[in-house]
Amino acid sequence: MSGTASDTPVSTPQSMRKLIIGSFLGNSLEWYDFFLYGTAAALVFGPLFFPATDDPLLGAFLAFSGFAIGFIARPLGGIAFGHLGDKYSRKMTLIITLTLMGASTFLIGLLPTYEHIGILAPIALITLRFIQGVASGGEWGGGVLMLSENAPAQQKGYYTAWSQVGVSGGFVLSSLAFYLVQLLPQDDVLAWAWRIPFLLSLFIFLVGVYIRRNIEENAEFVARKNESTEIQLPVLSAFKHHPKAILQAIGLRLAENGAVYIFFTFSVVYCKHIGIETSQVIAAVTIAMTVEIATILGWGWLSDRIGRKTLYYIGVTGMALVAFPFFWLLHMHSFPAILLAMLLALPICHGAMIAAQPCMMVELFPVEVRYTGLALGHEIGAVISGGISPMLAVAFLMKWDSYVPVALMLLAFALLALVALFSIRQPATPRQQQPAL
Repeated sequence: MSGTASDTPVSTPQSMRKLIIGSFLGNSLEWYDFFLYGTAAALVFGPLFFPATDDPLLGAFLAFSGFAIGFIARPLGGIAFGHLGDKYSRKMTLIITLTLMGASTFLIGLLPTYEHIGILAPIALITLRFIQGVASGGEWGGGVLMLSENAPAQQKGYYTAWSQVGVSGGFVLSSLAFYLVQLLPQDDVLAWAWRIPFLLSLFIFLVGVYIRRNIEENAEFVARKNESTEIQLPVLSAFKHHPKAILQAIGLRLAENGAVYIFFTFSVVYCKHIGIETSQVIAAVTIAMTVEIATILGWGWLSDRIGRKTLYYIGVTGMALVAFPFFWLLHMHSFPAILLAMLLALPICHGAMIAAQPCMMVELFPVEVRYTGLALGHEIGAVISGGISPMLAVAFLMKWDSYVPVALMLLAFALLALVALFSIRQPATPRQQQPAL
């Protein structure tokens, strides 16, 4: 490994509680904004912003192209905000990312559609999506570091899992918002109701900024800034001295991120394609992601005992085993079967991976390039897997009218993630890695 997080806790229990609340709520609010686009792309953006085709699958494909552009922007955000976070302030950087995300999401809710301004509508939508992606690229790493660099050595897995709970919480909020919107007549949804979840981001942004203004800069980072060996360009140092760690982080993301966007984004399009009501799918995904909030904390606690790597093996293997049964269950056309598919895929398989991931990635990089390295690996992996997978899945469905190529893509992501896992050298358990307190 290139580095580890600090070996001793640098915050009091009271400070840790504040950091947990700040990271959880901040990430929840940030990812609420980000996930809104994914849901809207599956449900409404095709006919509203890309109506040049009568084929609903092609409209969804074009909408997911904007989704992919947001992911492509994320490494740029990782470089820019990683630089700010490593050289100046984790806290300041997180406030900037939240501001960009909140503003761009609110403006999406105000956009005129293609019917009113023509080609300018999809251009404006994709531009705002790009800004969302840049902000998201700097968000996750900072939130994770605020917890990891302050947590007790033997509980880093549990504490960093709270940041991932925030990701699930953000999805639940966005999914619930669109579920309620979908209960309205479809004409009302397309006319005005789809805007409501986006406009609510103004309130969410104000709450999030207040929370983040009251969190503390972590002591390990402050101590390193006071040294005379500060690195001028963290991104160059990360690529020059830690390329293997970046590649390993990318590999870890492939299975987790590629799978989750198939499970909760593409599945909405696929179920609609085979005649399942959208409201049933969104309800099942929302329930599963709510359950995942609890399982992530359980998996994080377990990672402090059996090791991050072992837990990641469990999640990746489980995802590979679920790839085909997931679609078999959807084809039963019953809500219990759809819910079972989501419960197997999300809180169990995905939950294990996402719980182990933050601490495992943090331990790959030393503090002076940790924000940058973490953001690069995490976000480049997101582009390769999550940003492209929904678009590819829709393209496969258009060409072959089958889920089989999509399931095979999930297996390919799992295989690449296993290669990354094999290359990472970590102790059997964090308790062997860290001295007892």
